[in-house]
Amino acid sequence: MNWIWTGVAALLLAGCSPALNWRTVRLDDAPFAITLPCKPERATRAVDLGRGSVDLSMVGCDADGATFAVSHMPLADPSQAGTALAQWRAAVLARLQAPASGAVDSPFVPAGALALPQSVRSAVQGRKPGGGAVAAQAVWFARLEGGRARLYHAVVYADRDRPAVADTFFAGLVLQ
Repeated sequence: MNWIWTGVAALLLAGCSPALNWRTVRLDDAPFAITLPCKPERATRAVDLGRGSVDLSMVGCDADGATFAVSHMPLADPSQAGTALAQWRAAVLARLQAPASGAVDSPFVPAGALALPQSVRSAVQGRKPGGGAVAAQAVWFARLEGGRARLYHAVVYADRDRPAVADTFFAGLVLQ
């Protein structure tokens, strides 16, 4: 899981397998609950996506050969949420050495999120920093919080594409 922290979103039987012990985790620093298949680790670090430094909070874990992670950060100007989501997505794809043209995208707007064109789910094939192949299923979305926005990114990294496991994970992302 270390490679994910340096960068900065199964069929029913697979979703319920003993290797995936799903549990609900509430975030302390955002009104958000997630369902993870393992005991999470947490970290916060300063990042700059071209808008000045902000604290990016991350929660994630490894289970059954996959890494599950959720990141979020505040954005002072809600009118820039779509642009910021697009930049965040581009940064993740670049880090994975995955061309945007190779991504399979679909809209992803959970209940309570802003209905932005940049709120998407992407499936991509890329490379880990060490050079090995990685399949990623990821989502990006935003919500209003008072006079600002909060941006979210959730991802499943695995050696092979696991859309059904990602479906279970993404279904457990709940804005509160």
